[in-house]
Amino acid sequence: MIYQTIELHEDGSLPGARLNVYIQEPSESLQIDTRPLILICPGGAYAYTSDREAEPIALTFLAMGYHAAVLRYSCSPAKYPTALTEIARAMVILSEKAERWHIEKGKIVVQGCSAGGHLAASLGIFWHKEFLAERVGLKSSEQEVLKPYGMLLCYPVITSGEFAHRGSFENLLGDRQNELADEMSLENQVSEKTPKSFIWHTFADNAVPVENSLLLVQALRKHGIPTEFHMYPLGSHGLALADRLTASADGGAVQEECTSWTGLAKTWLDALFAGKLDK
Repeated sequence: MIYQTIELHEDGSLPGARLNVYIQEPSESLQIDTRPLILICPGGAYAYTSDREAEPIALTFLAMGYHAAVLRYSCSPAKYPTALTEIARAMVILSEKAERWHIEKGKIVVQGCSAGGHLAASLGIFWHKEFLAERVGLKSSEQEVLKPYGMLLCYPVITSGEFAHRGSFENLLGDRQNELADEMSLENQVSEKTPKSFIWHTFADNAVPVENSLLLVQALRKHGIPTEFHMYPLGSHGLALADRLTASADGGAVQEECTSWTGLAKTWLDALFAGKLDK
C-alpha cells in the first residue's frame, strides 16, 4: 500500500487542506496492474469534513479493488470557490501521478456525502468552465483532466431553493448567497457534459431533504445523463456506511436497510468502468 499526504495551497486554502491517497501497489504476482480511483469528499455542511465519511469509505472502496483518495478540503471560513479549486487541483495531481501510482488513465470517480456531495457534483458540473482551469493553471485544451469519469453521491446537498440545507450555503457562500444562489443550485447547472451518476438518499432525511437528489435526477434525465438512483424509506441524514463501523459517537447513524448502498455502488462502478453504461 502506498499512502501519501499532499498538502493543498490554493488561493484561500486553510491550514490542513490536503489530499490523502491510498494506492494498492502492483505486483508481478497480480494480474491487475492499473486500477480506477475513487476521490472521496466527506460531508460536514462546509463547516468541517467528517471523519465518518472519510477513511472508512476509502477502505470500503479499496476492498472493492479500487484506489482511493480522501480530499480534506477547506471549509468555513474559507468561501467559494476555494474547495472547488482544491478538488480541481486534486484531479490535476492524480492525473500527473497516474503512471507512477498505476491509476487507470481518466478513470477517476468523484464520491461525496452531503455537502461533500455538493462539492463532488460541482466538479462534475463545472469541470469544463474556463475559470476553473485558470485557477489551477490549465490551458483550455487541458480541461479534460478535470472531468470525473462518474459521480457517486450520497444524500447530497444540491439545491439552494425551497429544499435547501441553508447552513451549507451560508458556510460556502457567506455574504455572496444572493449573488451565487442560482449558480450553486446545481440542478440548474446540469448539462450534456455532466458525467454519469449514482445517487442515493433516504425518504426520511430531515436535514437534507430527498428533494435535493430528486431535483438533480430530474435534471440529469432531462439532459440524457445515465443515472442510477436509490431512495430508501428509512434512515436519518449522514449515514456514511450505515453500519456500526461508521456509527456516530452516540451510537446513531446505523440503518441496516441502507447498508446495501455500497454493494449497489460496486455493481454500478464495475459496469461504468467496463463501458457497459455507454451503450
